[in-house]
Amino acid sequence: MKKTLKQLAAWLNEEVPAFGDTLVSGISIDTRTIQQGDLFVPFRGEQANGHKFVLQAFEKGAGASLWQKDEPNPPAGVPLLFVDDPEKALQHMARAYRSEHKAKFIGITGSNGKTSTKDILAGTLAPFFKVQKTIGNFNNQLGLPITLLQLDEDTDVAVLEMGMSGFGEIEFLTKLARPHITVITNIGEAHMQDLGSRAGIAKAKFEIIQGMQDGGVLFYDGDEPLLQELVDQEENLNAQAFGLEPGDLLFAENIEATANGSSFTTHGVIEGDFFISVLGKHQVKNTLVAMLIAQKLGLNNDQIRESLKQVALTDMRMQQVYGTNGALFINDAYNAAPTSVKAAIQFVATTTIRPEKWLVLGDMLELGVNEQSFHEDLSLDIDVEEIAYVCLYGQRMACLYEVLKERFDKEHLLYVEDDYAPIIEKLQLANEQSIVLLKGSRGMKLENILKAFTH
Repeated sequence: MKKTLKQLAAWLNEEVPAFGDTLVSGISIDTRTIQQGDLFVPFRGEQANGHKFVLQAFEKGAGASLWQKDEPNPPAGVPLLFVDDPEKALQHMARAYRSEHKAKFIGITGSNGKTSTKDILAGTLAPFFKVQKTIGNFNNQLGLPITLLQLDEDTDVAVLEMGMSGFGEIEFLTKLARPHITVITNIGEAHMQDLGSRAGIAKAKFEIIQGMQDGGVLFYDGDEPLLQELVDQEENLNAQAFGLEPGDLLFAENIEATANGSSFTTHGVIEGDFFISVLGKHQVKNTLVAMLIAQKLGLNNDQIRESLKQVALTDMRMQQVYGTNGALFINDAYNAAPTSVKAAIQFVATTTIRPEKWLVLGDMLELGVNEQSFHEDLSLDIDVEEIAYVCLYGQRMACLYEVLKERFDKEHLLYVEDDYAPIIEKLQLANEQSIVLLKGSRGMKLENILKAFTH
C-alpha cells in the first residue's frame, strides 16, 4: 500500500489532516518491527495504550500515525490522522485497499494445516506469480487487515490464512478479504470449549464461503462427513473435494516417506507421481489442495511437479532437525489437537526412515470438558511394538500416562508435569538409529527440549 494521508482520510471519510501529502508505504502496530514509511496504528487496551509509543514510532521511521480523537495530548508537528476508533479504521482501510487490488485472493481456514497449506500453496505458485502470504499468525481481526495493507500493489496472488475461536469470526474475515478461492483443510477438535462440538467447528469454518466472490470455488476436505453435509445444503456452491479417498475430485495414494520428504500418486483431475520435501500423510493431503489451486490458476502438471520439490514449511511444522546426539527430530511443536497429534504419531509409527521411534508429547489445550478423554484416546495410536520410548509433558498428559504405564515399562515411559530436564536427560539415549517426534500445543513450548540438542 502506497497512499498519502489525504487518500487515507478520503477512505475513512475524515477531514484532510495537516501533512496531507505525506506518503505511507505500509502498516504497523508494533514499534519493535516498524519499517521506514509505515503508518503506525495505536490501540488503547486494558493492559497498554499504544498512543504512548507514537513518538517512538516516528523516531524509528514511521511515515505517519493514526490518533484516536478522544485521546488527549496529541503530539504536534508530526503527520497524524485523527479517527474515532483505530481498530475499525484499520479494518476500513484494509477493506478499501482490497477493493482496489487486482490480485487473486485465496482464503484458507481449518482446524489443522492452515499454515502448512498456506506455505505449500505459496511455494508452489511462487516460480510463476508474485505471491504474498499471511506472515506468522496474522490471521485474525487485526492480523488480516494488516496482511491486506502490506500487500504490494503488483502482487498477483494473496494467500490469506483465517483463524477463529468462535462463531462469526471467519464470516467477518472472509467478508473483509472477499476471496476468489476458499479452502477448508479439515475439521478437528481445537476450540471445542467455545464451539461445543465438531459439528459446531465445521459450521464456524464453513462461514468462509459467505465472503467468497461470485463464481468462486470452495476446495474442502472430502474425507470429512461434517463438511460434506454442509456442502450438500448449498445449492449454488461450486465446491470441490480433495482427500485420500477415491471419489474425491483429487485424491492421493501410495504415500511413502523418504529421508527427504514424501512421494505419492494422485488420481482424478491430476494424474501422476509427485514428491514434496515435507513429511507426513496429512501434509500430502494439504498438498493436494495446493495442486488443485495451481491447476486452476493455469499451471500444468510438470510445472506443479517441479514447484513442489522446492516447497518449504514454516518452522515447527514436521520440521526435520538433526540433533547433536545423532537423532533425527521431527519438530512439529507449533500446535496440537487430537487429529494432528494422531496423524503425527501414525507417521512416526509407520515410517521406515529410522528404526527406533520416540514420542515426546505435550498437553493439547483448548479442548473443553472432554480434554481428559481426548488425551487418553491418543493411547489407541501408540503401539508398544512400534514405539520404543514415550515422554509425556504437562498436567493433561497425566491421564495418558496412566493408560500407557500398563503397556510400557518404566525405562521406556516418562511423565513430567512441568520440567523439561528429565526428558532432555532421557533423550541422551537417542542416537543415529532414532527418530523423535516433538508434538504439543504452542503453550507447551516443546522446542525448548530441542534446543538442548542443537548447540
